[in-house]
Amino acid sequence: MLCGMAGISTHVLDAALGRPAAGVAVTLTAPDGTVHTGTTDADGRVGDLYTGPPAPGTWTAVFATGAYHAATGQEAFFPEVTIAFIADPERGHYHVPLLLSPYSYTTYRGS
Repeated sequence: MLCGMAGISTHVLDAALGRPAAGVAVTLTAPDGTVHTGTTDADGRVGDLYTGPPAPGTWTAVFATGAYHAATGQEAFFPEVTIAFIADPERGHYHVPLLLSPYSYTTYRGS
């Protein structure tokens, strides 16, 4: 999804292997309980996890990191990573990156 357009996207990078994390399943839950799913592509991205202006309120993204680490031969401490964030449709697009390694992770509001 292009910057400036409404929606929610993500990008997962594997810091331990130094490459995008392809094949990570992502489940996004809207404030009303509606569920959207996606899987990171070869570049570690899900560009269209949610399209359109996001409803106001708390959204939750769950990343299946345990399955990803097992598939890449890495030991994992976190079987999943859950990121909750507050969306405001007036603020446009939300990009939620995840920088991942077997024993840590970090996130921020991207652009």
